[in-house]
Amino acid sequence: MVTELFDVSADGDVVLRLHVQPGAGRTAVVGRHGDALKVRVAAPPERGRANEACAALVAELAGVASSAVELTGGQTSRSKRFAVKGADVEALEHRLELALEEATGNARGRGSVPKAPGPR
Repeated sequence: MVTELFDVSADGDVVLRLHVQPGAGRTAVVGRHGDALKVRVAAPPERGRANEACAALVAELAGVASSAVELTGGQTSRSKRFAVKGADVEALEHRLELALEEATGNARGRGSVPKAPGPR
């Protein structure tokens, strides 16, 4: 379940937990790390660039503008918390599930249908 990756605050913000690997070859969701979403970002951990890349990734995942995402914890840590204002929780759950399936190789291709077994 992806619901353990985030909390919903009293004011309706979604707080998503991330475990970040900066300086990677490309920015992507790569799986889970305990109760956090594990991501890699291409940006280096210098002058807040990795944090900005994480915020952009979170905004894309949540389907909100980047201005709706705020780093609320873990400024200099690999463990970070991002608050997302105005996110549709059900849509976010669905997007996180898809991202995790794709990251772990459990996703079927877009629009693909499992093939029926052939004759024996």
